[in-house]
Amino acid sequence: MEDIKVFVEQLINLTGINGIAVPIIRHGVMILFAVLLSWVAGLLCRRLLVPLFKKIIAHTEVKWDDIIFSDKVLLSACHIVPAIVIWVLLPLVFYQYPFVRELLKRATAIYITVMSTRTLVVFIDGFNRLDDQPNRKSIQQYMRSFCGVLKIAMYFVATVVVVAIVLGKNPMTLFAGLGATSAILMLIFKDTITGLASGIRLNSNDMVHRGDWITVPGTPANGIVKDITLTTVKVQNFDNTIVTISPTTLVTGSFQNWIGMQQSPGRRVQRKFYLDCHSIKRVNEGKDTNFGQYRAAIKKYLETHKAVNANMLIMVRQMEGTQSGIPIEVYFFLKYKEWKVYEEHLASIMEHIYALAADFDVKLYEQYPEQ
Repeated sequence: MEDIKVFVEQLINLTGINGIAVPIIRHGVMILFAVLLSWVAGLLCRRLLVPLFKKIIAHTEVKWDDIIFSDKVLLSACHIVPAIVIWVLLPLVFYQYPFVRELLKRATAIYITVMSTRTLVVFIDGFNRLDDQPNRKSIQQYMRSFCGVLKIAMYFVATVVVVAIVLGKNPMTLFAGLGATSAILMLIFKDTITGLASGIRLNSNDMVHRGDWITVPGTPANGIVKDITLTTVKVQNFDNTIVTISPTTLVTGSFQNWIGMQQSPGRRVQRKFYLDCHSIKRVNEGKDTNFGQYRAAIKKYLETHKAVNANMLIMVRQMEGTQSGIPIEVYFFLKYKEWKVYEEHLASIMEHIYALAADFDVKLYEQYPEQ
């Protein structure tokens, strides 16, 4: 340390400067040297190490490293290097000013802690981008939940470390003292802990995944699950609005998951309409009735329709009569499950069934409003 001091002072004396100005200029030169060296270190990291690392990643067969070690992660890590250089050179530059040295040392340590945390958070976020497509793999949702917990833990640890640096305490001492404040911490992170437990239940019981179509009674949620985090489940309704609900709502309440229908070979249709009982009559002086022939014609029509899955249950049944007439229920499955196409085929089939009634002299029941 003394040799460096003497060397710098000799260089200053060679310029013809003497007296009290020498220490001042010496500190200025050493500060400038430290700043310049840290800038060069950061520049070399961005211009040499990052491109070299990217070339190595590009030559690998796997794709996950391209996402995890993205430009954002590498450049964020490069911001730590200049701070490390400053940290190393502080004792050299401010050896005669312990107060300033200690102050700058703490500030540099805080910066290194914050940037290291930021880099790790960006690195963890890379795992969530490994699969952007909706899927039902539980391991991926477990990974997302784990990454969320890990980020919260990192923020908490970084906060404790920063506080310890500011107070000049050992971080382990603060961690040891957190046991007395565990109740307060539990209250602060109540939603996160509850959401984590609910998220684990959702995944472990295979209740819902990204890409599922769900309907949640008591909420406006009726659409596709776009994202599941520790504390929220985002559902995009069919009108493109986004509804955010908590995992706890799904676990403690009830909801309808349409994934079974989406994966099945057909989407169910169960419709009921009423026939006027006064229009029922025998045909051809036999035992058959026009109602019976009408039901048989409906079933035959459904069995031969190209949009109906003939391999699944097809049923046309008569139910108990009511004041509104005799109910007839049709039960079948359409091959087309997408909402718009499903509704178009369903409307066409039901319209044909209604029109078919006239061929058998059957009247549909209509209740006219009182005048």
